[in-house]
Amino acid sequence: MNAIEQHKAEARAWFESLRDEFCARFEGLEQSLSNSQRPAGTFERKAWRRSNESETEGGGGVMSLMRGRVFEKVGVHVSTVEGEFLPEFRGQIPGAAEDPRFWASGISIIAHPWSPHAPTAHLNTRFIMTTRWWFGGGGDLTPMLEERRRQDDSDSKDFHAAMEQACIRSDVNYEKYKTWCDDYFYLPHRGEMRGIGGIFYDYHNSGDFASDFRFTQNVGRAFLEVYPMILKRNMELPWTAAQREEQLIRRGRYVEFNLLYDRGTLFGLKTGGNVEAILSSLPPEAKWP
Repeated sequence: MNAIEQHKAEARAWFESLRDEFCARFEGLEQSLSNSQRPAGTFERKAWRRSNESETEGGGGVMSLMRGRVFEKVGVHVSTVEGEFLPEFRGQIPGAAEDPRFWASGISIIAHPWSPHAPTAHLNTRFIMTTRWWFGGGGDLTPMLEERRRQDDSDSKDFHAAMEQACIRSDVNYEKYKTWCDDYFYLPHRGEMRGIGGIFYDYHNSGDFASDFRFTQNVGRAFLEVYPMILKRNMELPWTAAQREEQLIRRGRYVEFNLLYDRGTLFGLKTGGNVEAILSSLPPEAKWP
């Protein structure tokens, strides 16, 4: 196996193993919540295949979805796809103008808890190859209640600290990727951020595959540790009808960003991705007053 194929195999194996760890951790939270009349959820997995424009095999993935007592909806999806970028898309992707063929593997996690006290969270990391290769992704947190959308809130502080440590361990510029996240997850038509941020990066290629891969792994591990901790501290807190209403309105903002601005959503839809998996990031219920 040559170096390129080895890199592909390592990346795919990592994303799939991280998927299994997240599913186990989230199902453990479902079992640990005692003050709920809802049954504990378990993940249901659904495989899908992708065909290219020429009807050739284009890879596929596995959707893992769960609804339960902690999570109103949570998805942990992995995919490994290949094909060619459409002509109108090639100029936007490094290396695609020279050769439109691509290969991509990644994991995407989106969690919408029942409790308004528990923030929605998102993680996406990926490895992409054209005539070049790079890693991209990041993680961010979206508190639902106004009183929790502060940088000095304990959830915000712990989440930012975890993302910062992931960068420090890989000698990566945390402030650069934190600022990129703040700028990216912004709704210009509302004049507000989607949440409290985290980190976001794309086209990450230092020339050292092993180092860049470790960074992406560190981001995944940091998210795996910090988000379940945040959920555990919040998931049993009582909430009011007014707080549920605020949560649903805030979820509406989340929908607006994902459908209007999110690059992953647009990329997936423009490259023949699985529509069900792509749009599973949307919450099961939202409101626009």
